[in-house]
Amino acid sequence: MSGIPRFPIRGSYSEYYKEPEVDLYVLFFKVALLAYFLSSLGYVLSLLSKRAMVAGASTWILFSAFLIHTTSLVLRFLITGYAPVVNLYDAFSFFSWAVTGIYLLLQLKTQTRELGAFVSPMAFFMMMIASARLGSEVRIPAILQGSLVPIHITLSILGESLFAVSCLAGAMYLLQDHFIKHRRVNSLSKILPPLRDLDRINHFTLLWGFPLLTLGVILGVIWARTAWGARWHWDPKQVGTLTVWFLYGFLLHQRLAIGWNGRKAALFSIGAFLVLLFAFFGINLFFTKVHRFL
Repeated sequence: MSGIPRFPIRGSYSEYYKEPEVDLYVLFFKVALLAYFLSSLGYVLSLLSKRAMVAGASTWILFSAFLIHTTSLVLRFLITGYAPVVNLYDAFSFFSWAVTGIYLLLQLKTQTRELGAFVSPMAFFMMMIASARLGSEVRIPAILQGSLVPIHITLSILGESLFAVSCLAGAMYLLQDHFIKHRRVNSLSKILPPLRDLDRINHFTLLWGFPLLTLGVILGVIWARTAWGARWHWDPKQVGTLTVWFLYGFLLHQRLAIGWNGRKAALFSIGAFLVLLFAFFGINLFFTKVHRFL
């Protein structure tokens, strides 16, 4: 199993893991973290003050956070030689980056600026978790140094990030739907995104998230065969991932074939993402598993 390529101009780990270089990507990370916090604060204030203009300014701060965060991730890769996804804390950072990027991309097609009030705090929370090991040495077990591993994890996290945005859009859909059904149209409901755009996000993120997760699962199966000698071990992590895959496959089928949309799709998206969170966090905390890299 081939290792992840490193820079030929550098020698051993201790030679290229320089403190000044580490300080550089750590600095960008901290600035990005601050920007995520300011963005989250701005979005919350926009809801409290019921002013869309504040949300607009917060979106630009969030965009700045995304660019700075991107720089930090690139520097981390260049310094360590490893894709910034193969340990738990890097995965949280990458997840935060992906959720933010997906949301900002969707801004080009939908009028969902206030959705940032849900997206930005999630990104900030994930960055806070990632900061627990900020600047620490990258110790990658030999079993994770194959070329398939970072691709498998990256595709899986991208799919899960799309599902996270789907969940957040579903939560805001239910909030706006509640206002409309109970005829509580007020200044807050007027600045919330239209139901149609929130449902479009739910559909789009599911349509792209499921294939990405599927590719990630397939590569994971291939890697499992190489690493453990068998494709399936009834490992809790594998069972959890397969459960999530079936749930989102069912939801995609219901949307495309049966015509699910609106409130029903929003509720299912939230429920499926809660199962995903348990598969990611709960299994790692409470079950013995062969997936020990997270």
